[in-house]
Amino acid sequence: MDISSTGLRVLRQIAESGSFTAAADRLGYTQSAVSRQAAALERSAGAVLFERRPDGVQLTAAGLTLLRHARTILDTLAAAEHDLTGTAPRTERVRLGLFLSAGAALLPPSLARLAASDPHVTVTTTEGTTPTLVRALRAGSIDLAVLSSRPPHRPVDSESPRLSVETVADTELVVAVASTGEFAGRDAVHVDELVGAPWIATPSSGSEPLLGVWPGLPGRPRIVHSARDWLTKLLLVAGGFGVTTVPAGLSGVLPPKVSLVRVEGAPPEIRRILVARLPGRRSPALAAVTRALTAGA
Repeated sequence: MDISSTGLRVLRQIAESGSFTAAADRLGYTQSAVSRQAAALERSAGAVLFERRPDGVQLTAAGLTLLRHARTILDTLAAAEHDLTGTAPRTERVRLGLFLSAGAALLPPSLARLAASDPHVTVTTTEGTTPTLVRALRAGSIDLAVLSSRPPHRPVDSESPRLSVETVADTELVVAVASTGEFAGRDAVHVDELVGAPWIATPSSGSEPLLGVWPGLPGRPRIVHSARDWLTKLLLVAGGFGVTTVPAGLSGVLPPKVSLVRVEGAPPEIRRILVARLPGRRSPALAAVTRALTAGA
């Protein structure tokens, strides 16, 4: 096979982005350039690497095989560049992805523990939904992913080989309400009281629709605000503009005028915090970051 490093980077970005258009945006290429690179890869490999679907692009079994080798090749090229330019890193870098609400409560204490126990390990972070982070792991764009799982806790994806997944903690969903509003001064509310409440929700994803709305809410929720940023959502709650669900672990980082209440009259909603990585031997740096995340949680 005669495959360029550019082609391998395009393959990796398509795998992570899930579409030719998104890959082109992230790489700074035109969509036609990405399509040409994809076609050239398939000709050189002598196999179909991409499955075009209504919801995007997914790698075939042959594509996933090439992706595994692409990660090794691109990492080796990066190491060679560091050696030739004299910029070989003195620290071990771990690229960490986190689901959207994990950063505020989990990241600061984990990084503080890591700095004390393993100062030679440097962490860079990015946020995303669980499906996005899984794609980034498979593509080799991140090294570790902090994911959220809801019962019955199925595998995070269906590709093979399975990702290596460890449980960090279980956390319960609660509802954030204004401290001076309708539910002020209460520790719990009945689920029926929330039916007509104004909800602040994150745009839907396939893994867990209507993030921010109580999952077992009877009837259709009344969504008044849609926001991805957790600080925006909580400040809207503080202003009395709606309610939203949050993990109980966010209790220590709430803005003023926000309280948390448990939901009665419905089964508890438990979310599992997972740390995932590609299968295979875990490096000491990845082990150190996983320990710090477990301790931070």
